[in-house]
Amino acid sequence: MQDLGRDQDAQEEEVKFDIGEAAKQQIRRPWMREGADEPPVSQDRKDMNKTMGKVLPLPVDALHDEHGNKGEFRAIAQNEDIQPLALLVHPQQPLSYLERLIQAELPPVRDNDGREKVPTVYFLAEGSERDEKGRRQTGDRSNNIDDSNSGLGREGADTPQQHKDWVRWSSSTEIGDFIRDAARGREFAIDIDGLGAEVRVGVPSFRDRTHYMRMRLRRISRRIEAQAKLKHECDILAHRGAHRLAKAGFGALSAWWATVYFVTFHTDAGWDLVEPVTYLAGLTTIMGGYLWFLFISRDLSYQAALKITVSRRQNVLYQARGFDAQQWEALVQDANALRKEIRTVAEEYDVEWDEVKDVGGEEVVEVLDKERDRQKKGLENVDDDEDDGGSDKKEDRKKEAKADPKHKPEGK
Repeated sequence: MQDLGRDQDAQEEEVKFDIGEAAKQQIRRPWMREGADEPPVSQDRKDMNKTMGKVLPLPVDALHDEHGNKGEFRAIAQNEDIQPLALLVHPQQPLSYLERLIQAELPPVRDNDGREKVPTVYFLAEGSERDEKGRRQTGDRSNNIDDSNSGLGREGADTPQQHKDWVRWSSSTEIGDFIRDAARGREFAIDIDGLGAEVRVGVPSFRDRTHYMRMRLRRISRRIEAQAKLKHECDILAHRGAHRLAKAGFGALSAWWATVYFVTFHTDAGWDLVEPVTYLAGLTTIMGGYLWFLFISRDLSYQAALKITVSRRQNVLYQARGFDAQQWEALVQDANALRKEIRTVAEEYDVEWDEVKDVGGEEVVEVLDKERDRQKKGLENVDDDEDDGGSDKKEDRKKEAKADPKHKPEGK
């Protein structure tokens, strides 16, 4: 019983000593938080593969860097398995920022003189001078290689160990540029100098990199597809109404012509009365049309009048059938922006993106392309109007300046 009591006292003393050491470490280095070495809360996390880290994209255009190596990176390692370490970084941030985050989670090391120092972190990526089988290119063949990305990342074939040529990257490099270049291989390495440790991190593939963007594009495309049918019906009815209005105008002109003909040749009024009436009526019509086009600030053309008529009819139909034009414009802009971002990533990975599959069909792609072209034409017309208005304003300002007696020419 006495031996059992002594063993229990010794164990309690050891536990108190460990807690005291942890508290001292926390005072000296606040980032070494207490309880960092607690085991995972679930058995599933204990059974996770902790031999390789992962880089996961997030919906907020950030990267989730997850490391899972064992307890040699901790000051106190009571458990063989520890919780994976997750670091949230942005693609535009430099590698030095990620380096500081990793250093904050590591215990200090001692140099040859016995002084404590923060361990140095290096980032290594596989070299690009390899053939399709992962073997290193040498001689003249290395000058003729196709230096392009496969886009497979961690999903690609593993490079044989004897052909891996690691290249250290500068800490001032942006994280996004480093990840894009590292996508040539399946992984990159984080070398921790002073601890003799190396962390292998799987590189995200094109599908990993664009996962959230493609999921969001699919959701938006389904909403666009549902609203596109309603918009198409309203547009058809608006164009039909505009054409009916044009036909009604032709009918009115025909009726006016028939009236003038009948009054001139089949009544006692004759041409002496009809001539001034027709002259004044025609001149009034021309003046009214000129004033109307002057008010709308558009070209004097049939297309301009038809466009205005169709636009007004569309707005009436949209409100009557519950179609939100502003929401439609926002959805189309978001979808086209996502398509542009995904195409940019596909060009970086040098892969072909199946746009029709993610968008939801050829019909939705045609709708998005049509709306994009229409918006571009609208912006060009607005720019032209602003340029014309701006030149007129400049000329008016020059005339006012010349008329002002206090005005002094520039350079005098």
